[in-house]
Amino acid sequence: MKLIDSCEITVKSGNGGNGVVAFRREKHIPRGGPSGGNGGKGGDVILRARSGLNTLIDLRLKKEYKAGRGGDGGSNDKSGKNGEDLVINVPLGTVVTDVERGLVIADLTEDGETFTVCRGGDGGRGNACFRSSVLQTPKFAEKGEVTDPLSIRLELKLLADVGLVGFPNAGKSTLISRISAARPKIADYPFTTITPNLGVVRVGWEKSFVVADMPGLIEGASEGLGLGHTFLKHIERTRLLVHLVDASGASGRDPLEDCRIIDRELAGFSEKVASLPRIVCLTKADVSGGAPPEIREALEAEGREVWEISSVTGQGIDALVGRISALLDELPRQEPPEEKVRVYKPDKPAARYQIVKNDTGEYVVLGKEIENLVRRSDLDNEYSLRRLARQLEGAGLYDALREKGCSHGDTVIILNFVFEFDENF
Repeated sequence: MKLIDSCEITVKSGNGGNGVVAFRREKHIPRGGPSGGNGGKGGDVILRARSGLNTLIDLRLKKEYKAGRGGDGGSNDKSGKNGEDLVINVPLGTVVTDVERGLVIADLTEDGETFTVCRGGDGGRGNACFRSSVLQTPKFAEKGEVTDPLSIRLELKLLADVGLVGFPNAGKSTLISRISAARPKIADYPFTTITPNLGVVRVGWEKSFVVADMPGLIEGASEGLGLGHTFLKHIERTRLLVHLVDASGASGRDPLEDCRIIDRELAGFSEKVASLPRIVCLTKADVSGGAPPEIREALEAEGREVWEISSVTGQGIDALVGRISALLDELPRQEPPEEKVRVYKPDKPAARYQIVKNDTGEYVVLGKEIENLVRRSDLDNEYSLRRLARQLEGAGLYDALREKGCSHGDTVIILNFVFEFDENF
């Protein structure tokens, strides 16, 4: 299956159900009373990490995802049904970013871990909720909360303990096929591997580690050349890099210069990748008598740990696996934060609303909080309009309009709600 490691989708939680206006008319209950039920809560949009997935390709086939709407309330204090949650399965290692804010909001690294990326809208209250000592028969109800869509970017970063890096045809795919059950495509031409391959390496009965074979890097990979730039991000999650170098002379390349080029590309991508512990493997020891001694000596003189192997004959493989396992025992694991965010709650803007005067002299009020008051009001209900007017006054809107120069008779617009400003407000 082709690796799809990033995509953008739009998610929207369910709107809340509407509350209703209703009154009891039962034979043995004198004077009845308000009995309108509340609307149900809208469904959440939940991301869930699954270990069985290794690509985001399914999410590329559909761009918009919506959870279920909450049901409307009923008479006799009956509440509406809650909307059905929408669960979207993603691979382990998926990083979630709010596109508009450019903010990373989740990093799903554990099997079964869930993250609520969009919370469902609250249900509107029925008229029974508004009954009080001064308001015995409320004739209005509240509409359900309307939710906004959210654009998110999903980016997959493979979870592996060890990353195999090096130039094309350095022997990465052959090595991973030798030490694990992974069966990548192997051939003697550049860029045989075009997607990362994961393999589990067993060490004895109790120990194991995950190794990732990264597509071949070339000079300029950190700047977008070749295939390496696409997959360099996957190396960030590894704890150890095994740098494979073809020192047999069969490729006609200079092994020492290849090492330095890969060093520069890793450093050019990020400081974190450049600082990862690394060992060098001189591959294809079965070809032309193996690596010349001076190459090994030159690398060791630079402080590098060097191993010589042949994935074809098995020379040095067991010793290399044992050494990798021992190094991983010494290296700390990347522990997740002590407290992970489970529900995304975007920061509220500092200003609750803003007032703009348009070209025709009308005053337009913008702001999610003030717009929600309008959305949740029944504009066709006289009693609901009176309540909305009190809510706008409580939000300080009328004083703010006066400060902006709004005077008696001027038109004010909030979404689809248009009214004339009255000095008596």
